Amino acid sequence: MKFPLQRTEEEWRKLLTPEQYHILREAGTERPFTGKYWNTKEPGIYRCAACGEVLFKADDKFDSHCGWPSFSEIAAQGKVIERDDSSHGMRRTEVLCANCGSHLGHVFDDGPAPTGLRYCINSASIDLANFKATTPKLHEEK
Repeated sequence: MKFPLQRTEEEWRKLLTPEQYHILREAGTERPFTGKYWNTKEPGIYRCAACGEVLFKADDKFDSHCGWPSFSEIAAQGKVIERDDSSHGMRRTEVLCANCGSHLGHVFDDGPAPTGLRYCINSASIDLANFKATTPKLHEEK
């Protein structure tokens, strides 16, 4: 599968921490309840840790009690690619960044309404970009 952002494995190793490389490039998984985002409730957007692509919104994050960050939907259509994963003797749907092909986690059909989806994502595969919501003044009142 060809992705818009192409890098050699040597380049990925230089850009990513060993844990990120294992998860993002070798389809590894972090232990549950250990990642930096499994329990955070901070506002913002979640970007791919490998390429910076916007993947998920904090508004769509929910506590699924599984030990990994869980989202009910992706930030926008086309941001992730889903493919069958039969590793470890299970049938699952793997989630990849559509921009760089990095492994993010898996998606399951046991999430909340209205989507019914649970994107179970490794903390090491995403970065939270916080922002403070501000409303700019469009004009001064006199």
